[in-house]
Amino acid sequence: MPTEGAGFQELLSALILPLAFVLIMYVMIFLPQKKRDKKHSEMLGALKTGDDIITTGGIIGKVINIKDDEITIETSVEKTQIKLIRAAISRIVESKEA
Repeated sequence: MPTEGAGFQELLSALILPLAFVLIMYVMIFLPQKKRDKKHSEMLGALKTGDDIITTGGIIGKVINIKDDEITIETSVEKTQIKLIRAAISRIVESKEA
């Protein structure tokens, strides 16, 4: 007849591997994603008029107006204006002038 301590030890050893797997997944997937999200939010917060940006759709333009969550950019030589939401901005392009 098994004792209560032996049953607990079997349960514990059966749970160690799945718990270790969950911990590894958290460290390898969720923490880096949180770091990327935080960096992207900081970048969007630092966005200012005159910045050259690239949208998630690949449109390149210059920010000409920022109003709350709506950003107006100007693209191409024809000065086409496009309104975007702030989350649609993928990155700020560093200017090559320096």
